[in-house]
Amino acid sequence: MAPELTPELLTPAEMARADALAAEAGFPTLRLMEAAGRAVARAARRRFRPCRTLVLAGPGNNGGDGYVAARLLEAAGWPVAVASLAPPRIGSDAATMAARWQGPRVPFSMAEAARAGLVIDALFGAGLARPVDGLAAEVLAACRAPILAIDTPSGLDGATGQAQGYAPQAALTVTFFRLKPGHLLLPGRSLCGETLLADIGLPPSVLADIAPRMRRNGPGLWHLPGLDRDSHKYTRGHLTILAGGAMTGAARLAAGAAHRTGAGLVTLRAPDATAATLYRTTEPGRLVTEAPVESLLADSRRVTWLIGPGLEPDDATRSALRKVIAAGRQLVADAGALGAAAGAPDLLRGATILTPHAGEFARVFGPIGADKAEAARRAAALTGAVVLLKGADTVIAAPDGRVIVNDNAPPSLATGGTGDVLAGTIAALLTQGMHAFEAAAAGAWLQGEAARRHGPGLLAEDLITLLPAAAEATREV
Repeated sequence: MAPELTPELLTPAEMARADALAAEAGFPTLRLMEAAGRAVARAARRRFRPCRTLVLAGPGNNGGDGYVAARLLEAAGWPVAVASLAPPRIGSDAATMAARWQGPRVPFSMAEAARAGLVIDALFGAGLARPVDGLAAEVLAACRAPILAIDTPSGLDGATGQAQGYAPQAALTVTFFRLKPGHLLLPGRSLCGETLLADIGLPPSVLADIAPRMRRNGPGLWHLPGLDRDSHKYTRGHLTILAGGAMTGAARLAAGAAHRTGAGLVTLRAPDATAATLYRTTEPGRLVTEAPVESLLADSRRVTWLIGPGLEPDDATRSALRKVIAAGRQLVADAGALGAAAGAPDLLRGATILTPHAGEFARVFGPIGADKAEAARRAAALTGAVVLLKGADTVIAAPDGRVIVNDNAPPSLATGGTGDVLAGTIAALLTQGMHAFEAAAAGAWLQGEAARRHGPGLLAEDLITLLPAAAEATREV
């Protein structure tokens, strides 16, 4: 098995291109299919005890991998039978592998699926052309045993992670060369169960021609800002946060995260004297002001701004957005700032990073649809901002079409205030000179790592204290 964290994500079309380029370079396709089937058989032997095994074989290359796995498992003493949905195309690699299978063949039926102790799903791969329905869906639904899926569970779109027709729940998925987006995006990530990435001999050099635009998030994609002997609070940047008067906890969480992530100075701009007094009586080290936005913008050192946590989506917020963008400052727009732009995405044109959750995104840009990555791409292209579309499968999209998928967020992050912490973390990284795309990706990964270190019972404020340890973990990867 290859290392799990190869960063490139290949769509089904890009994976097909990789196969074609390998063939053009002289890599025998039959040898690659043999290696894929061997990887599946090896995974089955490592994960499961020998038992009555049924290989559900489709007519394409996925089915060819299944025939190889069946042959190798039978050679290892496993009781294996193959049920074929349809014969492979004459002359294809799959047909060659089907001819090498001399073991039992059984009807492609619900009864056979129901009596198996292990089912190897080799019907359709990640590049499924149409929804899975009819007999194929009925047989997959009849499986009572664990399913080992080859490439993806049949019915799962490898590009989007969405089910097309019926898609079974796999216990284990074995895929090859590089992960597909559908292995990380939901619900695909859940349907795959445990996902193993196998090296089958495809040369990494094919990636140069493909130039994939999607990556899996991790410290190898970015580097956190460092400190040197000459660093001081101004070289580390000055972040200004527009703070609300009612939900004061949101801005305080963002400010705390920004400080812990390395911003040299953090100013909370309060809307009135009452709110300013409250902010001044909390954490020491925070700067608090009631000065007008125009006055603060006159200070050229205030390069980075965060607008949104705890703010009402009202005219005052819209006015602040326009002024900060017009001044050419770096702007992270979150929460109330996104609410203020509901139905008016042009208001965010010129912002640096947008951090919507699904509901906020829909209110600004319209429904996400089946392709989360493509929706984020469109929003980024429309506004010129990096768009971080939050969720358990957070997607970060750049205006030039690049996408990073973050999949390290544990369920414990589903609690109030974590979005404010994330916004503050990202703004602090931006303040210290990180490029917007990398700052958004790093912030998402750091929050997931901090939450993982805490475990159950997480509160948003817990994340703040764990951010330094999460940052230190990037140096260990």
